[in-house]
Amino acid sequence: MHRNAASLVLAAGLALGGLAGCSPVVAYQGFQAIDVKPQDIKVGQDTRSTVLTKLGSPTATSTFDKDTWFYISQLRSQTSFYDPKTIRRDVVAIAFDHDTEQVKSVNSYTLRDGRVFAYNGRETPTRGREMTVLEQMLGSIGAGSVLPPDQNVTPGSHPDDQH
Repeated sequence: MHRNAASLVLAAGLALGGLAGCSPVVAYQGFQAIDVKPQDIKVGQDTRSTVLTKLGSPTATSTFDKDTWFYISQLRSQTSFYDPKTIRRDVVAIAFDHDTEQVKSVNSYTLRDGRVFAYNGRETPTRGREMTVLEQMLGSIGAGSVLPPDQNVTPGSHPDDQH
């Protein structure tokens, strides 16, 4: 009977361990508000320096407008071997007036405000020409380039000879 009880306890422990492996792991990423929330910033009252003092450095700044700061945070959940899922995302965009450095606007966005962009798999053509495998292999041999510097020059000829 003692052996059966030990087997039962071991089986129950393995079952609970298996269930624990299926429980989701939740991770908090990004900006964490401690004393002041980004939504508490006042338009027209706060300035760039007071926002920096209250919230700290922004998570990101706008690529095209350096007068817009973003504070971004998200919660992600992952269960065993599945891909992680974003449960919650909060983005607060704080725009400053360029001249006065006062807060011009505070906008909050959530995961529902996000948009899915259709990815275009086509390639953008680049300037240049296609090289053959042989040209690619021989292109790095020797001190000079085996390839002509221009598409209009043939290999072995001097570029100044072409008029």
